[in-house]
Amino acid sequence: MTTLVYAVLYLSAAVFAIATVARAVLYARQPIHLRWELYPVPHEAVHRVKHGGSYFEETDWWTKPSHFNLWGELSFMVPEMLFLKALHEFNRKLWYRSFPFHFGLYLLMGTVGLVLFSALLGVFLPSSLGGPLGSLLHWACLLMGGAGVTLSMVGALLLLHRRLTDPALKTYTTAGDIFNLVFFVVAFGVLSAGYFLMDPAGPGVVGITMGLLRADLSLDIPGLFGVGLILCGLLAAYIPLTHMSHFVGKYFTYHSVRWQDHPNRPGSDIEKKLQEYLTYRPTWSAEHVTADGKRTWADVATTNPWQGEKK
Repeated sequence: MTTLVYAVLYLSAAVFAIATVARAVLYARQPIHLRWELYPVPHEAVHRVKHGGSYFEETDWWTKPSHFNLWGELSFMVPEMLFLKALHEFNRKLWYRSFPFHFGLYLLMGTVGLVLFSALLGVFLPSSLGGPLGSLLHWACLLMGGAGVTLSMVGALLLLHRRLTDPALKTYTTAGDIFNLVFFVVAFGVLSAGYFLMDPAGPGVVGITMGLLRADLSLDIPGLFGVGLILCGLLAAYIPLTHMSHFVGKYFTYHSVRWQDHPNRPGSDIEKKLQEYLTYRPTWSAEHVTADGKRTWADVATTNPWQGEKK
C-alpha cells in the first residue's frame, strides 16, 4: 500500500502541475480577444474608476504615459477569488451552494501547504516540531483541514442536489458534471473516514508526508486512509484535465478579455498580431459574415456583405 500511495501522489502532483501549466500556456497563446469596452476597468486611476471612465477620455492620450493601478485590481480580484463576489451579487441561490464548496477547497489547499511545511521542518529541523511551533502547526492543520473537508463535501452535495432537482439546469447538466461532484464527495469521504479510523499511535498525516519526502517504504500507511490519499491524488490530477480548470481560465477571462485595454500603437506587438489575424481565412457558417474559407478577415472586414443584395 505504501509504495502505491507514494507512486500515485508523486505522479498526480506531476500531472496536476504539467496540465495546469500547459492549459495556461494554451490560453496565453490564443488570439487577442475582441475588446469588451466594459468600464470601469479596475486597474484604471482611482478617480476614473469612480465614474466608470477610461484613459481614452484624456486629450492626446496616446502621448501620455500609461497608468496601472495594482491596488485597484487586487481589491477586485481578492474578493472575487475568495468569496465569489459576482456570484453573490447576481445568483445568490447558487452562491449558497458554490461558496462553501470553493472556500472549502481553498482551506484544503492551505492545509496541504501547512502539512508540507511541517513535514519539511520534521525532515530538516525535527526539534522544531516539539515546541510551540509544532503545536501551533498541528492545530492549524487540524482545524483548517476539518473545516475544508466539511465545507467542500457539504457544498458538493448541495451542488449535486441542485443539478439533480433544478429543471432550469437540466439542459446544462451532463453525466460528467454529476461524476465530478460525486468524485469529490467520495474522495473526501473516504479520506475523512480513513483519518478518523487511524490508530492514534500511527504515523499521522505529517509523518506520512515526511515518509513521502524521504521515500520511506518502511512506513505503514493505514489501508483506508491510503485509499483516501490515492483518490484525492487522482482527483487533483483529474481537475486540470477537465472544465474544472476554470481557475486558470478565469485569470485570462479578466486580464486578457474584460480588462485588456492596451492601445494598438504603430509597430507594437498588438499591431503585428492583428496584421497576422487579418490573413486568416474564417469558415463561419453565419451568412452575414460571408466566411467561406477563401476570403480573409481583411476581405470580410472591408466589404459590405449585403451590398447589392438588399431588397
